[in-house]
Amino acid sequence: MKILLVDDQETNRRTLGLLLEREKYQIFFASNGIEALHLINNQSIDLIITDLKMPRMNGIDLLREVKKRFPQIEVIVTTAYGTVDTAVEAMKLGAWDFITKPIRSKEILPIIERAKQKWVLSQENQQLKAELAKVSSTQWIGPSPLMQQITQEAMSVADSEASVLLLGKSGTGKSLLARRIHNASPRNSAAFITLNCGAIPENLMESEMFGHEKGAFTGAGKRKLGKFELANQGTLFLDEVTEMAPRLQVKLLRVLQEGEFERIGGSETLRSHARIIAASNQDIEKAIAEGRFREDLYYRLNVIQIVLPSLSERKEDIPLLVESFLKKHAKKNNRSFKNLNKESLDILMQWDWPGNVRELENVIERAVVLSKGEEIMKRDIPSQLHHYSSDQVLRFPLGTPIRDVEKAMILSTLKMTDGDKTKAAEILGITARTIYRKEAEWKD
Repeated sequence: MKILLVDDQETNRRTLGLLLEREKYQIFFASNGIEALHLINNQSIDLIITDLKMPRMNGIDLLREVKKRFPQIEVIVTTAYGTVDTAVEAMKLGAWDFITKPIRSKEILPIIERAKQKWVLSQENQQLKAELAKVSSTQWIGPSPLMQQITQEAMSVADSEASVLLLGKSGTGKSLLARRIHNASPRNSAAFITLNCGAIPENLMESEMFGHEKGAFTGAGKRKLGKFELANQGTLFLDEVTEMAPRLQVKLLRVLQEGEFERIGGSETLRSHARIIAASNQDIEKAIAEGRFREDLYYRLNVIQIVLPSLSERKEDIPLLVESFLKKHAKKNNRSFKNLNKESLDILMQWDWPGNVRELENVIERAVVLSKGEEIMKRDIPSQLHHYSSDQVLRFPLGTPIRDVEKAMILSTLKMTDGDKTKAAEILGITARTIYRKEAEWKD
């Protein structure tokens, strides 16, 4: 664990430094806040112990800057002139602890030990995140040139602050790619927050985004923090962003331009330093032309654009995806791991996967659960995939009513999922409630 001691008195620095070096900590020194910030910019530091009164930048100002720029670093404030007000201010700003001089080993060492325990837990958490990222990455990365190019593109922008817009059909892995960009960024120790703009009613969306104060509206029994606050210093993933109502698009634009917002019912202007990654499965330029999406918001979100291909465009990735899903769903469903025989793999390679990676995962989970043998056989694959040819692609003559096209697509997908409306809805990128509603309309 690396500890930075900040004190304008060299004697104080050296005395405390010798104590902590005997405890096997790696120690660095700075004589004021400015020097400390310069050192942190060039050296990984885990804990800061700073004096309160120093020239150029005092301990409170240093604490404020560290928590703004390096929120993962804990700070202990020390002073020979301690007051209750100063201690309260330090703790409000995020200090780990506040102690008065002269510093005694029996006081400082337990405080550092508690900070170390949190640091160790954080390190373990980061390692786990990295391992999970490796596992989840196989759900969209593959050997195909398309995915290798996308991987390179995503990793090249991960360490930047630029907004990223992910485009692609439903089920292509946009949320997985957004999380991978976050995990590869300097923000990976902060939160990754997802907001599905198409799943929340318009009257609740503003509260979800910006939060509300107690009593702001009927039912607001207590203060609620919005996604922008929760994602501060981290990443906010706006999924299905083109579903956001125009009124809220204006408010989102303000946050992107100025970094400022207010909770509903509040007067305090808050700031968010969240990085924005947005995604859509729609033609955004068409949505702009139809007046459903603001052009200026599009330009704000579209600093970096990454388009994810359909699974039919990268079929060479299917074997790797299948192996990943076999392991995942064998563990999830308490089944022994099974291989996929060649005949079954050939069937999967021939299918065009209109529901993309999500549809493939559904098929593999079904096979894992239903298979009775030691490997996945042809009989474990849905029958509609067995004799696939290009003739099975739905085709419609020009002028076919949208209602008829929609009905045919839903019924065909329901057949593919053996009537499972939830899985059919996932493949089609709609809700199961929509399928029930459509079926009722067809009966009218």
